[in-house]
Amino acid sequence: MRNKPLGRTGLHVSIIGFGASPLGDVFGVVSPEDGRAAVHHAIDCGINLFDVSPYYGLTLAEERLGAALEGRRHEVVLATKCGRYGSEHFDFSAATVTREFEASLRRLRTDYVDILQLHDVEFGSVQQVIEETLPTLRGLQRQGKARFIGITGFWPHLLARIAAATPVDSVLNYCHANLLMDDMDRELTPLAARLGFGLMNASPLHMGLLSGGEVPEWHPAPAPVKRAAAEVVALCRERQVSPSTLALHAALQHPVAASTFIGFKSVAQVDDALRALDFAPPPDLLQTIGAVVRPVFNHVWPSGLPENQPATVVGVDGAAGSSHAS
Repeated sequence: MRNKPLGRTGLHVSIIGFGASPLGDVFGVVSPEDGRAAVHHAIDCGINLFDVSPYYGLTLAEERLGAALEGRRHEVVLATKCGRYGSEHFDFSAATVTREFEASLRRLRTDYVDILQLHDVEFGSVQQVIEETLPTLRGLQRQGKARFIGITGFWPHLLARIAAATPVDSVLNYCHANLLMDDMDRELTPLAARLGFGLMNASPLHMGLLSGGEVPEWHPAPAPVKRAAAEVVALCRERQVSPSTLALHAALQHPVAASTFIGFKSVAQVDDALRALDFAPPPDLLQTIGAVVRPVFNHVWPSGLPENQPATVVGVDGAAGSSHAS
């Protein structure tokens, strides 16, 4: 395993991060035993960055991760989130964030986290995030309950806007730096290099489209994107290449992102991801995949409040989109 510095935090994190949402049965039922085995195996293999949220499985993922980390908490960089507590339940108020974070600590069986992040800021008021919520997180940091604070979300331009307006220690962006997208690099990546916050990438498999497994019904990607991803998976299988290994390898080449999160629910999935570290993709396969995805490259879907997303993405009725597993 290779480690990289997380911005200017002083933390050194594994370039593969353990995304714990599957522990909350988000991508199918996982037994507590399989989840615990995946966590322990990941640590044994050098993965030291773990990311979770009270939203994943409606607190189930935090509970299971906390139980799995008993006796090994000191070996990991632990990140959780606040502000999102259900598919349509967001509350970025100081009182709620503080109260719910205390509950997260109890579920995680620890008295502090290494990184406390606002979850999916596109669903909140930017003014509230900047003027109320992030100062609240700084207060929790001063109390020693969070070593560092950050923000997460779908839209790179929005994350860049917030990070430019008020200091944060880390930013996590998902679904915008993988085989199907690279627009994290338009604004967010250059800002991370300039300001020094730690940049983390998530969803290298585009929330499961490039995994080779069953695509969840709730997946919000447009149909042409799903078809292109399915063709990529088929091309990989024809060449006896794991589509998830190829997709993760591509994401791991990012020069600025400190870590790329992938969701794990089994030892086998951890081992599959680790193969990406030494994987050498066939150049002709990459060229073929590039041609397949070019027509849908950087195609997105609605997510968040209308005022927080590009005008070209908001539907004619002004309805906000919802992302179910971010």
